[in-house]
Amino acid sequence: MGLIGLIVAMIVNIFLQSSALDWAISVIGVLVFTGLTAYDTQVIRRSYDETATSEMATRSAVFGAVRLYLDFLNLFLFLLQLFGSRE
Repeated sequence: MGLIGLIVAMIVNIFLQSSALDWAISVIGVLVFTGLTAYDTQVIRRSYDETATSEMATRSAVFGAVRLYLDFLNLFLFLLQLFGSRE
């Protein structure tokens, strides 16, 4: 729900061009993707315990790595937007 709200706020900010809303989106984005990283880590750990074959474990590891990669990438982008210089 937080991610959907974040996307809606980003679309609204395209039209409003508000710097305060841009800052709030950055802070909320960092919080949302920090939470998603923790959640995805727990999902990967749980799915690893439940896998029966090595093929399923490999597939689960690849999908988990992609999920974490996307979480870290988005977290980095929001941190860069928050602390990056606009000059």
